[in-house]
Amino acid sequence: MNLMENARCQAAEIVRAAYKAAVLAGALPEAGVPAVAVETPKDAANGDWASTFAMQCAKPLRMPPRKIAEALLGAMVLDGTYFEQVTIAGPGFLNFTLGSRWYADALRAVEGLGRDYGRTKAENPEKIMVEFVSANPTGPMHMGNARGGVLGDCLAEVLSWAGNDVTREFYINDAGNQVDKFAHSVEGRYIQALRGVDAVAFDPSWYQGADIKELADELIRIHGEKLLDLPEEERRQIITEYGLPANIAKMERDLERYKIKYDVWFRESGLHDSGFVEDTVALLEKAGATYEQDGALWLRSTGFGCDKDDVLRRANGFYTYFAADIAYHRNKFDVRGFDRVINIWGADHHGHVARLQRALDAIGLDGSHRLEIVLMQLVRMMQDGEVVRMSKRTGKSLTLSDLLDEIPVDAARFFFNSRAAETQMEFDLDLAVKQDSENPLYYVQYAHARICSVLRGVAPSTPDAAPDLALLTHEDEKQLIKNIALLPDEIRMAARDRDPSKLNKFGVQLAGRYHKFYDSCRIKDAEPALRDARLALCRAARQTIENVLSIIGVEAPERM
Repeated sequence: MNLMENARCQAAEIVRAAYKAAVLAGALPEAGVPAVAVETPKDAANGDWASTFAMQCAKPLRMPPRKIAEALLGAMVLDGTYFEQVTIAGPGFLNFTLGSRWYADALRAVEGLGRDYGRTKAENPEKIMVEFVSANPTGPMHMGNARGGVLGDCLAEVLSWAGNDVTREFYINDAGNQVDKFAHSVEGRYIQALRGVDAVAFDPSWYQGADIKELADELIRIHGEKLLDLPEEERRQIITEYGLPANIAKMERDLERYKIKYDVWFRESGLHDSGFVEDTVALLEKAGATYEQDGALWLRSTGFGCDKDDVLRRANGFYTYFAADIAYHRNKFDVRGFDRVINIWGADHHGHVARLQRALDAIGLDGSHRLEIVLMQLVRMMQDGEVVRMSKRTGKSLTLSDLLDEIPVDAARFFFNSRAAETQMEFDLDLAVKQDSENPLYYVQYAHARICSVLRGVAPSTPDAAPDLALLTHEDEKQLIKNIALLPDEIRMAARDRDPSKLNKFGVQLAGRYHKFYDSCRIKDAEPALRDARLALCRAARQTIENVLSIIGVEAPERM
């Protein structure tokens, strides 16, 4: 239920009805008039909603806007509506002021819907997949994965609250060159650990991380020196079959610790094993979108307006990662029937976006419209005013796991979701653990805990009777109610703009409104009927803050 939108629509209907009534009364001529526009006024002192209909009608009605506005006002009927008055300002603005009925209904909506308050029904609901993180299982997750994980998870939640059928998916890159390089890397460290660093030259292109050495040590504990006696291919197969599942399991544990749970873990290897990559490339060939050169099969990406062509199948017969990516997205649309797919990618992948979309266009899947890519900028971790790249605990490159050892999970989620994906951000580790109002997460959580404290300490004078919400006339009470009523629209806009950080900003604003109300409106010492009404407002504010934090994946503590 969106009380703000309901009021806007009602204001438009009041103006439409007034125009018809004014025409019947002879106060205005009949003509082809535009649709009624109703918007939020720039200055809140002018009312809650404003219509420019009188100015819009000046030309078709051939009258001064102010005269049109006066005729409309004279024909308006506000009985039974959400508005207590309409005034004229400037050249003909019609300014609507909400009445006590709207404020009461806004609070009742929160009470009636509870933990579902803010959920809406989409006008055209879609089956949407959000794919995010999808880190290579060849090493630990880094800070880009940490930011992308929260942005993807929060976006999926926002889209679900906005009325869509949403699936969260992790794409496991368990095929191709990176897996071969992973096996060689672990094998090299395994041999060096047993026979010395000079026993094998460690290729500079191999993975260099400490996690590779740790896997080699684990294999020594399990197999000892036995793997040394095996043929290279068999040895690397054993390494891959142990190492990849071990890394994937660690990713799952880290992501679950991060409060991220996927509906689907999809393996790239399944696309190759089933022949789906080969079939997809055949479709591109049939569509005339490919050509052969030097024994390789190329996609005519330049024919789609891209800056270069792409190899689909190398001269050695192996399919490229790009070919697998096209097949993967074909699977999303053609096999699993998603209406829309949204991927969270690092900004360094921007050149890949158009090529993938156009490849899907070529096989009739309308990738240009149905595939959306949210490009995420880099994040800099800061502490004591300096950039942090290494973990204090391990002395190694900072990973997601290291971060969650340094700061609370809730702080990581809230701070990573505090900026839109396309903006670069600095993550202040010192601020994230601060226990004061400078920390935006603390500020919002404290508001929730403060409300819970009020509700524990003050009992309604008539607990079984409905409070008289018409008593809530103080300006800070009304501003808090209007803020509470914005949640459904905030969720809708966050889903529309693919920007879940709007919920962080809304939560901080709502907390500020509650603190202001708390400081200016006595609760415990108020006259009983007014106290009961203010307690109802407290309950609505508490529920709204809880729902906002729930969408972000953050706890709403009752005590702090």
